[in-house]
Amino acid sequence: MGAITDVPGIRVGQVQEVGGGWLTGVTVVLPPPGTVGSVDVQGGGPATHETDALDPTTLVSTVDAVVLTGGSAYGLASAAGAQRWCEENGRGFAVPGGVVPIVPAAAIFDLGRGGDFSARPTPDMGYAAAAAAGRQVEGHGVDRGNVGAGTGAVIGRTYKGGVGTASATLPGGVVVGALAVVNALGLPFEPARQAAAPEGGPLLNTTLVVVATNAVLDPAECKRTAAAAHAGLARALNPSHTLADGDTVFCLATGAVALDRSTGTARQISLVALQSAAADVVHAAILDGIACAEPVRTPAGDYGAFGTT
Repeated sequence: MGAITDVPGIRVGQVQEVGGGWLTGVTVVLPPPGTVGSVDVQGGGPATHETDALDPTTLVSTVDAVVLTGGSAYGLASAAGAQRWCEENGRGFAVPGGVVPIVPAAAIFDLGRGGDFSARPTPDMGYAAAAAAGRQVEGHGVDRGNVGAGTGAVIGRTYKGGVGTASATLPGGVVVGALAVVNALGLPFEPARQAAAPEGGPLLNTTLVVVATNAVLDPAECKRTAAAAHAGLARALNPSHTLADGDTVFCLATGAVALDRSTGTARQISLVALQSAAADVVHAAILDGIACAEPVRTPAGDYGAFGTT
C-alpha cells in the first residue's frame, strides 16, 4: 500500500504513552523546507491550532510541520514542542531576530481512555515526535496501528482505530501519499448506524489526515486538494463529517515535480488526476489504520479504561 514517506522529503515521527493511566500519543509529519500547505476542515467538532494561517489568502504559504495529537483540545499543547524543535533547527518564517515556525495541529478525542483524564500529550511529547521525524532517513517505514496519535483511537465507539498510511504514483513521477489517524464515529461496514445509536453515550470522534505530494501546487490548489481528499474519508467511513466529528485534512506540496500546465485543459486534467489520487490514498490509509489496529473490542459506549492487550 505504500506510505506517505514515499513522497520524497517527507518524514514521520511518533511517540506514545501507554500504562499508568496513559493511552495517547503524538504524530508529527515533517516536510522539507519550503513545502506549501493548506487545510480543509469538514467535521463539526474540530480541535485545531494555526489552521487559519493555512488559508490561501494569508501571508505565509509554507508549513514547517504538522502535528496530529491525542488529548482533544488539551493535546494541542504538543504543537508548542514541535515548534520549539523547528526553531532550534532553523525551520520557520524568517523575522528579525530569528524564525517563527508554522506548525498547524489537530487533535482527536481520547481523554480518559487509559484511565486518567488528565493524561494527555504535552509539549515535550510534541518535541520528541518532531525530533524522531528529524532523525528519520529518506523513504523510511511508518509504524501503523495503535501508535502516535492513534494510540487510544477508537472507531464506532467499540473497536480500535489507529494510524494508517498509503501512497500512489502517477504518470510523470508525481507521488501522492496520505497518513490518517482514525478515531471515527463511523465504520467501514454496515453496522455504522448501530454504532451511532443515542444509547451508546456521547459522540466524540475525529479522523485526521495529512495528504502529501511532490507536485508543484500553490496554496489554493493545496486547499482544493485537501477538500477533494475528504471524498476518500467519506468512502471509508459511514457516517463521516458529522456534527460530532472533527474531520480535518491537511495537504502538503513539496514542489519537486511540475504538473502539465501547458494549456488550461492540461492543468485541469493534471489537477483532477492528482486530487482523485488523493481521495484514493486517503481511503486506503483509513482502512490501513483500522486493519493495523490491535484486535480489541470494548463494551459499547465505554469511555473509561481502555486496555491495550
